Amino acid sequence: MTRSPLRRSVLPGGLRVVTEAVPGVRSAAFGIWVGVGSRDESPGEAGASHFLEHLLFKGTQRRDALEIASVMDAVGGELNAFTAHEYTCYYARVLDADLPLAIDVVSDLVTSALVSPADIESERGVILEEISMHDDDPGDVVHDAFAEALYGEHPLGRPVIGSVAGIQALPASAVAGYYRDRYLPQEMVVSVAGNIDHDDVVRRVVEAFGEVPAAEPSGLRPIEPPVPAGGAIVEDRPTEQAHLVLGGEGLSRHDDRRYALSVLNNAFGGGMSSRLFQEIREQRGLAYSVYSYSSHHHDTGMFGIYAGCAPGKVDEVLQVCRELLEDVAAKGLTDEEIQRSKGQLRGSLVLGLEDTGSRMSRIGKAELVYGEVLPVEEVLARFEAVSPDDVRDVAAVVLRRPLSLGIIGPFPDRDFAEVLS
Repeated sequence: MTRSPLRRSVLPGGLRVVTEAVPGVRSAAFGIWVGVGSRDESPGEAGASHFLEHLLFKGTQRRDALEIASVMDAVGGELNAFTAHEYTCYYARVLDADLPLAIDVVSDLVTSALVSPADIESERGVILEEISMHDDDPGDVVHDAFAEALYGEHPLGRPVIGSVAGIQALPASAVAGYYRDRYLPQEMVVSVAGNIDHDDVVRRVVEAFGEVPAAEPSGLRPIEPPVPAGGAIVEDRPTEQAHLVLGGEGLSRHDDRRYALSVLNNAFGGGMSSRLFQEIREQRGLAYSVYSYSSHHHDTGMFGIYAGCAPGKVDEVLQVCRELLEDVAAKGLTDEEIQRSKGQLRGSLVLGLEDTGSRMSRIGKAELVYGEVLPVEEVLARFEAVSPDDVRDVAAVVLRRPLSLGIIGPFPDRDFAEVLS
């Protein structure tokens, strides 16, 4: 019997290691996923998860910031990180021969960062510049506005990156305490994909982490489910193009209907053949960029429609979006649309796993949020099993939920409340 390329080990202290062997490639991707993100922050800690992500690259007990960058540049490796609402990931992609170096460097960052007061103050300015850069792009900011309109004051309604006022007021002690209290081995997953050997990876991870016993969480707040607020957030800006996101609550990542929602989303607004793209761009010429998307959290999710259009066309775009939502909610999709959507999902999933970094991300995130990693064939089978009735049922639920709206453009005297009625 052929051994599965997926393997899993749980180390003392609760650290999980998942690997996927990919024979025939010359690269390896190594990641450490930490089960903490902006959702875990109190109002006074807003932005701390992302702040901490920056700080871990500033230096450890063994390496300063220059050495961290230099050792990876010297082997042509990629070293980076990102923060989301419910997790943070630190990763490296290198030649297979340099995997031991990647394991050592990334593990060193996560377990032994200094998080010194001086580094916190110097990086505070960098993050404020990043916020300014983000705020200069209304196509990004409108998604924050939509999340705030949908989730209100819940942490899921706040930008992951934080706000200028919040970052300026964030005490250095809070950031250091956040690292000490949240980065615990039982809340971490190590994921590795490429030309690798599982047993060798486990041995090197044990060496890199050292004796790290499980620790008791200190000050962790329970994850409270959000209550969708509903409403419109309008930001008046003298932009040449209006940006809008219209949508509502979706499904949690643990809802079995998420596979049907993925099929629905792709057919509704996920590609050039979708109803949304064909109606708004191809037939009416109302927008250059238009699409729908769904995202999932632990106990909720969102479904949204994005469009960028001339300010004078906003009302027509919103009207068409409402009509399409109502039509699909009432009638579902055709068999042809469903089959085309399944084919698109199948192709994008498989083609998206052509590189080791994507495979590392898939297995690491799956282990962290689900506690298991499904083989790709099983995921494809679940998409294929979605029936027209499944799609119709989920459309009737998700597309009929109360709507929220985020919009940015030259609208000083509009609240767009009528769109949500």
